[in-house]
Amino acid sequence: MMLLEGKTVLVTGASAGIGRAAAIGAARNGADVAINFNSDDAGAAACVAEIEALGRKGVAIKGDVAEAETAKAFVAQATEALGRVDVFVNNAGICPFHAFLDMPAETFERTMRVNLHGAYYMVQAAANQMVAQGDGGAIVAVSSISALVGGEFQTHYTPTKAGVHSLMQSAAIALGRHGIRCNSVLPGTILTDINKEDLADADKRAYMEKRIPLGRLGQPDDLAGPIVFLASDMAKYVTGAALLVDGGMFVNLQ
Repeated sequence: MMLLEGKTVLVTGASAGIGRAAAIGAARNGADVAINFNSDDAGAAACVAEIEALGRKGVAIKGDVAEAETAKAFVAQATEALGRVDVFVNNAGICPFHAFLDMPAETFERTMRVNLHGAYYMVQAAANQMVAQGDGGAIVAVSSISALVGGEFQTHYTPTKAGVHSLMQSAAIALGRHGIRCNSVLPGTILTDINKEDLADADKRAYMEKRIPLGRLGQPDDLAGPIVFLASDMAKYVTGAALLVDGGMFVNLQ
Protein backbone atom coordinates (compact mmCIF):
# COMPACT_ATOMS: atom_id res chain seq x y z
CA MET A 1 0.00 0.00 0.00
CA MET A 2 1.48 3.33 -1.11
CA LEU A 3 0.24 6.04 1.24
CA LEU A 4 1.19 8.96 -0.98
CA GLU A 5 0.30 7.55 -4.40
CA GLY A 6 -0.07 10.36 -6.94
CA LYS A 7 0.92 13.08 -4.48
CA THR A 8 3.57 15.76 -4.85
CA VAL A 9 5.76 16.31 -1.79
CA LEU A 10 8.18 19.16 -1.06
CA VAL A 11 10.92 18.74 1.56
CA THR A 12 13.37 21.37 2.81
CA GLY A 13 16.91 20.57 3.88
CA ALA A 14 16.80 17.22 2.10
CA SER A 15 20.34 16.66 0.84
CA ALA A 16 21.08 14.62 3.98
CA GLY A 17 19.72 13.43 7.32
CA ILE A 18 16.04 13.48 8.20
CA GLY A 19 15.08 15.53 5.15
CA ARG A 20 16.67 13.04 2.78
CA ALA A 21 14.99 10.13 4.59
CA ALA A 22 11.61 11.88 4.39
CA ALA A 23 12.03 12.60 0.68
CA ILE A 24 12.97 9.03 -0.16
CA GLY A 25 10.26 7.69 2.14
CA ALA A 26 7.70 9.79 0.27
CA ALA A 27 8.94 8.44 -3.07
CA ARG A 28 8.73 4.87 -1.76
CA ASN A 29 5.10 5.61 -0.98
CA GLY A 30 4.29 6.79 -4.50
CA ALA A 31 5.03 10.53 -4.42
CA ASP A 32 6.93 12.79 -6.77
CA VAL A 33 9.33 14.86 -4.68
CA ALA A 34 10.99 18.26 -4.85
CA ILE A 35 13.79 18.90 -2.40
CA ASN A 36 15.36 22.12 -1.18
CA PHE A 37 19.05 22.21 -0.24
CA ASN A 38 21.54 24.94 0.59
CA SER A 39 25.08 23.84 -0.26
CA ASP A 40 25.48 20.06 -0.65
CA ASP A 41 25.12 19.68 -4.42
CA ALA A 42 26.37 16.09 -4.41
CA GLY A 43 24.02 15.07 -1.62
CA ALA A 44 21.05 16.67 -3.35
CA ALA A 45 21.88 14.95 -6.64
CA ALA A 46 22.21 11.59 -4.88
CA CYS A 47 18.84 12.08 -3.20
CA VAL A 48 17.14 12.89 -6.51
CA ALA A 49 18.81 9.88 -8.12
CA GLU A 50 17.38 7.61 -5.44
CA ILE A 51 13.92 9.13 -5.87
CA GLU A 52 14.09 8.54 -9.61
CA ALA A 53 15.37 4.98 -9.08
CA LEU A 54 12.08 4.34 -7.28
CA GLY A 55 10.23 5.34 -10.45
CA ARG A 56 9.15 8.78 -9.21
CA LYS A 57 9.95 12.27 -10.42
CA GLY A 58 12.53 14.16 -8.40
CA VAL A 59 13.86 17.69 -8.55
CA ALA A 60 16.44 19.54 -6.45
CA ILE A 61 16.16 23.31 -5.99
CA LYS A 62 18.98 25.21 -4.31
CA GLY A 63 18.33 28.00 -1.83
CA ASP A 64 19.06 29.29 1.67
CA VAL A 65 15.90 29.05 3.77
CA ALA A 66 17.17 31.90 5.95
CA GLU A 67 16.28 34.24 3.08
CA ALA A 68 12.55 34.97 2.83
CA GLU A 69 12.54 35.02 -0.97
CA THR A 70 13.85 31.43 -1.07
CA ALA A 71 10.47 30.12 0.12
CA LYS A 72 8.41 31.60 -2.72
CA ALA A 73 11.05 30.57 -5.24
CA PHE A 74 11.18 26.98 -3.99
CA VAL A 75 7.41 26.52 -4.01
CA ALA A 76 7.03 28.22 -7.41
CA GLN A 77 9.80 26.20 -9.07
CA ALA A 78 8.63 22.94 -7.51
CA THR A 79 5.07 23.60 -8.68
CA GLU A 80 6.28 24.39 -12.18
CA ALA A 81 8.31 21.18 -12.28
CA LEU A 82 5.81 18.80 -10.66
CA GLY A 83 2.44 20.50 -11.19
CA ARG A 84 1.20 21.10 -7.65
CA VAL A 85 1.93 20.85 -3.92
CA ASP A 86 0.05 18.24 -1.88
CA VAL A 87 2.43 17.82 1.04
CA PHE A 88 5.05 20.14 2.50
CA VAL A 89 7.70 18.90 4.93
CA ASN A 90 9.62 21.64 6.74
CA ASN A 91 12.85 20.05 7.88
CA ALA A 92 15.77 22.43 7.29
CA GLY A 93 17.59 23.29 10.50
CA ILE A 94 20.97 23.85 12.12
CA CYS A 95 22.37 23.47 15.64
CA PRO A 96 25.90 24.79 16.08
CA PHE A 97 26.45 23.77 19.71
CA HIS A 98 27.70 26.65 21.86
CA ALA A 99 27.77 27.78 25.50
CA PHE A 100 25.16 30.35 26.55
CA LEU A 101 27.16 33.08 28.27
CA ASP A 102 29.39 33.84 25.29
CA MET A 103 26.98 32.94 22.47
CA PRO A 104 28.02 34.98 19.43
CA ALA A 105 25.19 37.17 18.17
CA GLU A 106 25.74 35.92 14.64
CA THR A 107 25.35 32.27 15.76
CA PHE A 108 22.09 33.07 17.55
CA GLU A 109 20.74 35.10 14.64
CA ARG A 110 21.67 32.53 12.00
CA THR A 111 20.04 29.72 13.98
CA MET A 112 16.87 31.76 14.38
CA ARG A 113 16.75 32.71 10.70
CA VAL A 114 17.28 29.16 9.41
CA ASN A 115 15.19 27.21 11.91
CA LEU A 116 12.31 29.54 12.75
CA HIS A 117 12.13 32.33 10.17
CA GLY A 118 12.82 29.81 7.43
CA ALA A 119 10.03 27.55 8.68
CA TYR A 120 7.57 30.43 8.83
CA TYR A 121 8.19 31.65 5.30
CA MET A 122 8.37 28.17 3.80
CA VAL A 123 5.14 27.02 5.44
CA GLN A 124 3.43 30.27 4.42
CA ALA A 125 4.50 29.88 0.79
CA ALA A 126 3.41 26.24 0.63
CA ALA A 127 0.08 27.05 2.30
CA ASN A 128 -0.63 29.79 -0.21
CA GLN A 129 -0.07 27.35 -3.07
CA MET A 130 -2.35 24.78 -1.43
CA VAL A 131 -5.07 27.39 -0.87
CA ALA A 132 -4.81 28.46 -4.51
CA GLN A 133 -5.23 24.83 -5.61
CA GLY A 134 -8.40 24.64 -3.53
CA ASP A 135 -8.32 21.00 -2.42
CA GLY A 136 -6.40 20.97 0.84
CA GLY A 137 -3.07 19.47 1.74
CA ALA A 138 -0.79 18.43 4.57
CA ILE A 139 2.11 20.20 6.24
CA VAL A 140 4.53 18.37 8.52
CA ALA A 141 7.26 20.24 10.39
CA VAL A 142 10.29 18.63 11.96
CA SER A 143 10.45 20.11 15.45
CA SER A 144 12.43 18.31 18.17
CA ILE A 145 12.30 16.84 21.65
CA SER A 146 14.20 20.09 22.31
CA ALA A 147 10.84 21.88 22.03
CA LEU A 148 9.98 20.23 25.36
CA VAL A 149 13.30 20.03 27.24
CA GLY A 150 16.35 22.25 27.54
CA GLY A 151 19.96 21.78 26.51
CA GLU A 152 22.99 23.51 28.00
CA PHE A 153 24.63 24.11 24.64
CA GLN A 154 21.35 24.63 22.76
CA THR A 155 19.97 27.87 24.22
CA HIS A 156 19.73 29.26 20.68
CA TYR A 157 18.30 26.04 19.20
CA THR A 158 15.61 24.91 21.64
CA PRO A 159 13.56 28.14 21.31
CA THR A 160 13.45 27.68 17.54
CA LYS A 161 12.15 24.13 17.82
CA ALA A 162 9.53 25.19 20.38
CA GLY A 163 8.60 27.89 17.89
CA VAL A 164 8.21 25.40 15.03
CA HIS A 165 5.97 23.23 17.22
CA SER A 166 3.88 26.29 18.14
CA LEU A 167 3.75 27.40 14.50
CA MET A 168 2.14 24.11 13.53
CA GLN A 169 -0.49 24.48 16.25
CA SER A 170 -1.42 27.99 15.14
CA ALA A 171 -1.23 27.15 11.42
CA ALA A 172 -3.58 24.21 12.02
CA ILE A 173 -6.18 26.70 13.22
CA ALA A 174 -5.51 29.22 10.46
CA LEU A 175 -5.55 26.65 7.65
CA GLY A 176 -8.15 24.14 8.81
CA ARG A 177 -10.90 25.94 6.90
CA HIS A 178 -8.90 25.30 3.73
CA GLY A 179 -8.61 21.59 4.41
CA ILE A 180 -4.90 21.88 5.19
CA ARG A 181 -3.63 19.79 8.11
CA CYS A 182 -0.56 20.92 10.06
CA ASN A 183 1.37 18.63 12.39
CA SER A 184 4.86 18.24 13.77
CA VAL A 185 7.22 15.41 14.58
CA LEU A 186 9.54 15.73 17.56
CA PRO A 187 12.66 13.61 17.01
CA GLY A 188 14.82 12.59 19.92
CA THR A 189 18.54 12.05 19.45
CA ILE A 190 18.94 11.13 15.79
CA LEU A 191 22.36 10.45 14.26
CA THR A 192 22.78 13.22 11.68
CA ASP A 193 25.42 15.71 10.58
CA ILE A 194 24.06 18.15 13.19
CA ASN A 195 25.27 16.08 16.15
CA LYS A 196 27.96 13.78 14.75
CA GLU A 197 30.78 15.76 16.39
CA ASP A 198 28.94 16.00 19.71
CA LEU A 199 28.30 12.25 19.73
CA ALA A 200 31.84 11.35 18.66
CA ASP A 201 32.58 11.26 22.40
CA ALA A 202 32.09 7.56 23.23
CA ASP A 203 31.14 8.25 26.85
CA LYS A 204 28.50 10.80 25.89
CA ARG A 205 27.07 8.52 23.25
CA ALA A 206 26.82 5.64 25.74
CA TYR A 207 25.11 7.96 28.23
CA MET A 208 22.57 9.08 25.61
CA GLU A 209 21.85 5.49 24.58
CA LYS A 210 21.34 4.49 28.21
CA ARG A 211 18.57 7.08 28.59
CA ILE A 212 16.57 5.63 25.68
CA PRO A 213 14.23 2.74 26.57
CA LEU A 214 14.61 1.22 23.11
CA GLY A 215 18.35 1.12 23.72
CA ARG A 216 19.70 2.90 20.65
CA LEU A 217 20.06 6.30 19.07
CA GLY A 218 17.71 7.10 16.21
CA GLN A 219 18.48 6.93 12.51
CA PRO A 220 17.08 9.41 9.96
CA ASP A 221 14.92 6.65 8.45
CA ASP A 222 13.14 6.30 11.81
CA LEU A 223 11.40 9.58 10.96
CA ALA A 224 10.31 8.63 7.45
CA GLY A 225 7.36 6.48 8.54
CA PRO A 226 5.89 8.99 11.02
CA ILE A 227 6.24 11.83 8.49
CA VAL A 228 4.62 9.80 5.70
CA PHE A 229 1.81 8.80 8.05
CA LEU A 230 1.04 12.40 9.04
CA ALA A 231 1.21 13.45 5.39
CA SER A 232 -1.18 10.73 4.27
CA ASP A 233 -4.93 10.22 4.39
CA MET A 234 -4.33 7.71 7.18
CA ALA A 235 -4.09 10.85 9.34
CA LYS A 236 -6.96 12.73 7.66
CA TYR A 237 -8.46 13.81 11.03
CA VAL A 238 -5.14 14.68 12.66
CA THR A 239 -4.12 18.33 12.79
CA GLY A 240 -2.36 20.49 15.35
CA ALA A 241 -0.73 17.36 16.78
CA ALA A 242 2.85 16.62 17.77
CA LEU A 243 4.32 13.12 17.54
CA LEU A 244 7.37 12.23 19.63
CA VAL A 245 9.79 9.99 17.74
CA ASP A 246 12.45 9.48 20.36
CA GLY A 247 12.68 5.80 21.33
CA GLY A 248 10.96 6.68 24.61
CA MET A 249 13.61 9.16 25.79
CA PHE A 250 11.20 11.90 26.92
CA VAL A 251 9.24 9.67 29.27
CA ASN A 252 12.49 8.37 30.79
CA LEU A 253 14.03 11.73 31.72
CA GLN A 254 13.96 11.32 35.49
